[in-house]
Amino acid sequence: MKGILNNYLKVIDWYIIKKYLGTFAFTLAIFSVIMVVFDISEHLDNFLKKQTSIHDIAFQYYAGFIPFYLNYLSPLINFLAVILFTAKMANQTEIVPILTSKASFTRFLRPYFISATLLFIVSFFANVYLIPYTNRLKVDFENTHFSDSDPSKSDVHIQLDKHTYVYVKSYNSIDKTGYMFIMEKFNGDEMKEKLVANRIIYDSVKRIWSIKDYTLRTINGIKEHMVWHGFTKDTTLDMRPEDFEIHDNAYSAMSMKKLNINIDKAQLRGTGELTDMLFEKYHRFVYPLSTYVLTLIGVSLSSRKVRGGVGLPLGIGIILCFTYIIVERFALVFSIKGGAPPLISVFVPNVLFGLFGYYLLLKAPK
Repeated sequence: MKGILNNYLKVIDWYIIKKYLGTFAFTLAIFSVIMVVFDISEHLDNFLKKQTSIHDIAFQYYAGFIPFYLNYLSPLINFLAVILFTAKMANQTEIVPILTSKASFTRFLRPYFISATLLFIVSFFANVYLIPYTNRLKVDFENTHFSDSDPSKSDVHIQLDKHTYVYVKSYNSIDKTGYMFIMEKFNGDEMKEKLVANRIIYDSVKRIWSIKDYTLRTINGIKEHMVWHGFTKDTTLDMRPEDFEIHDNAYSAMSMKKLNINIDKAQLRGTGELTDMLFEKYHRFVYPLSTYVLTLIGVSLSSRKVRGGVGLPLGIGIILCFTYIIVERFALVFSIKGGAPPLISVFVPNVLFGLFGYYLLLKAPK
């Protein structure tokens, strides 16, 4: 294996790979410290107000906070790292001898894309498997310690299956109680049963719903029968308290299996949350590809020696970083509000910046 690598990778390749990964690791560490310091200063009052233990802050909140933001920013951190060490190489006239030794610019890119592939693999598996788990730690902590408002929805309509529809006027997330509950069952377009209850309460131990003070109306053609029940009826329904609660980043904290289950339910129920969940699913697979796109832009942009040294390429790189984030956020908005297909929306930033990278590649020094 070592012999194969030595035949394929030359001294200059190992030199660039070590520079690439070393600068990336250093930049990643710097960003980690900066993010934690700023976040502590922002949420210090919340920590003191809730009397949160240091153990929970370190092993629950920041155990989720740090992986989430490092993974989210890793392509951009990688972009800055590539610009930083490549511009330094160009400024020290290290790139000119490489390109004048009959090595094409494509050959010069090989160690960059090998390094980008390593980062892509780590980012891909983190997006699909690790980040949803660590996000659950962070989201649970934030909902407990940072949220002072009631996260409950009101006027919720849910389709449980092909024949059953429910409506809840209001929901109290503290005692898991829904008020003014209506459940209707249809056979095609014909209503067969309608249940109206003052309250419905979720038993988290038994995982059942208790329906209080309900009226049941059954319809059979032109015959109707209505009965008032002043007692409790326990039943299992395909809905959970989470269906009536609003939490930020809730979908990012779902495992892929749970996310797929919720997508199937949303498709059946016809809720407006389907687009959000589809975007989250596709985003996990597509976002790591930005590592290749931004690496291409970074090398093409900073491989030419310019006046001012590293400063100018680094400044342009920072502007492009923020532009990429803005384009990605716009893609999400267009998908949710504009009706654009989520699968197409997640590719928009990489396609646009990929075309820009290809243009820069044509203009790069050969």
